[in-house]
Amino acid sequence: MGRLAITGGKPVRTKPFASWPIYTQRERQGLLRVLTSRNWGGYPFPNKFAHVFAQKFARFHGAKYGLAVANGTIAIEIALKAIGLQPGEEVIVPAYTWEGTVGPILLLNALPVFVDIDPDTYCLDARLIEKALTPKTRAILPVHLAMRFADMDEIMRLARARNLAVIEDCAHAPGGKWRHQGAGAIGDVGCFSFQSSKLMTAGEGGAVITSNLEYYERAQSYMNCGRASVTDKFRHRLIGFNYRITELQAVILQAQLERLPRQAKVRQANMDYFEKRLCGAPGLDFLKPDPRQTRVAAYQYVFKYLPERFPGVPRAAFLGALQTEGIPCDGLFYEPVYRSALFPVDAKEWPALSWGRSEALDLKNMYHCPVAERAAYEEAVWLPHHIFLGSRKDTDDIADAVLKVCENIAELRGLKHPAIEVKAMSRAERPRVEKRQW
Repeated sequence: MGRLAITGGKPVRTKPFASWPIYTQRERQGLLRVLTSRNWGGYPFPNKFAHVFAQKFARFHGAKYGLAVANGTIAIEIALKAIGLQPGEEVIVPAYTWEGTVGPILLLNALPVFVDIDPDTYCLDARLIEKALTPKTRAILPVHLAMRFADMDEIMRLARARNLAVIEDCAHAPGGKWRHQGAGAIGDVGCFSFQSSKLMTAGEGGAVITSNLEYYERAQSYMNCGRASVTDKFRHRLIGFNYRITELQAVILQAQLERLPRQAKVRQANMDYFEKRLCGAPGLDFLKPDPRQTRVAAYQYVFKYLPERFPGVPRAAFLGALQTEGIPCDGLFYEPVYRSALFPVDAKEWPALSWGRSEALDLKNMYHCPVAERAAYEEAVWLPHHIFLGSRKDTDDIADAVLKVCENIAELRGLKHPAIEVKAMSRAERPRVEKRQW
């Protein structure tokens, strides 16, 4: 019997962490108001609660206009249509992100161009963008990931010099700021997700923000079945879809937005304390802060497991041991999209891969982004944000468990255990019966 829980020892923590999502009487009362109003959906547009929430959310981030939409993936599709992306054009994207960042590009018959990530932030490496630009490049789509922002100074410099649009994927970053500018309000359009795990959630939902009236009008029409926008200054007419949010979701999000700043302070204080506890632990490293990021929106806390410092112990074993100590964690949270099982791209289905070419592009085999691949398969450790909304004792338990595993890492060499096998699988491959208990 070893010291680690996975080898028979006593776990650091047996008590569950606080449940997520969090709700209060504000959500309950809001839902009742919508219920009794009998006006539950997104039509007529703009509906009451959805419109109020969207404008508050946009102002909160420093943008002029906001739309509440069905989900974060749809938000990106709407943004791409708003900037006027044309079939066959290219969009620069980070290799290390959720597949929903990239899917909308293909759905609009355009092409994603994958660029590797910065090892200090796990965000799109702005130093590599210029080499990926071609005459067909129409936009750059940086993703603010987990705790960090992409280098928006360099991205905006490149974009403005070449007349490219910038769409920020801010699914992880509501409330975050870069040089005191809100996430999503730095580029041309910002996109947000309110899926169940996010910092604000209505189960599903999303938002699009911009300060460009023409983009706002196109986005309105595209999400509202092609109807003319409310202002209709530019008189664009296009085929649209029903991508509206419901009033039931919107009223929940109003309450979530009010709570966000307080939660962010608690989360950040606990994450700072956690990092101090782990500082100096052999074999671990951290994403580097950037002073230009003037407010952190930490969707997940991410640190690095350095496998070369623990010979014979892959990250999956570390994660399995940490989970058995009672700490929720993940490693294959994201993969390089071009290697993901959720990215079965085929030229027969996506004609833009073949246009003007004797041989179709093979997105799954034409890219090798070594930093993204190392992060995905060897290095990144993801801790969910809600476990940092508790007490200092909760944070101590997380730190104690990480340090305990590091100090007793030899017990994991050659170990076979179900938790390790599951942690070695991507989220797409894991059995559906796997249920987290937090």
